[in-house]
Amino acid sequence: MKRLDLAINDRVGLLDIPDLTKKCQKEECISLFRTFKSYRSGELLKPDDKDGMGNTLYIGSLKSEVYFCLYEKDYEQYIKLGIPLDQTETKNRFEIRLKNDRAYHAIQDLLKGRSIESTTFSIINRYLRFADKVEGKRRTNWPLNEQWGRFIGRNQKEIQLTSEPKPYTIERTLNWLGRQVAPTWKMAKELDRLNQTTYIQDMVNNTRLSDRHKKILEQQSMAIENLII
Repeated sequence: MKRLDLAINDRVGLLDIPDLTKKCQKEECISLFRTFKSYRSGELLKPDDKDGMGNTLYIGSLKSEVYFCLYEKDYEQYIKLGIPLDQTETKNRFEIRLKNDRAYHAIQDLLKGRSIESTTFSIINRYLRFADKVEGKRRTNWPLNEQWGRFIGRNQKEIQLTSEPKPYTIERTLNWLGRQVAPTWKMAKELDRLNQTTYIQDMVNNTRLSDRHKKILEQQSMAIENLII
């Protein structure tokens, strides 16, 4: 899965893009993301990027595997189709843009039988919330912004879009050696033979094992001993 976009159409104007942009600037966006960008009327990311018209807010890096795009859909429809702003069905749009592993995990969540709405809001709830600043309190304790609460819902769960780290196995190391190292190693050994040198053996002899390597050797030797009857 290379790319997956999930979108929420705001038809009643719950999302105030300029206000949310200001909250980002005031650090009232509590998020796993570290960056945001905003664009206003008449500013284009590139000549054919109409989403850049009106007010657009990107949260997260556009180069990452997950980021959010919030923009004024009514203004976009006005630019593209000439539909008056007060006659458009959708006022704002919230898009989740996922790539690679993040897209895969979102698809897996959907395949478990969850609705697109539940998955979409769960992802948003996982990555950010907009709060109202309270002097003297830590950011993590600031109360949820009321308008944002109406949009996101107060009882939405979170979903994880990353895999748990796989436990170490010697097979993984051997597979990596076979794919990445073995061809070059074989060439170097052949050069040693042709030139009557011992560079490869010298490297092996002079290499010191780290504590992690010694621990792996200990674990592997214990596993072998357990197989001996």
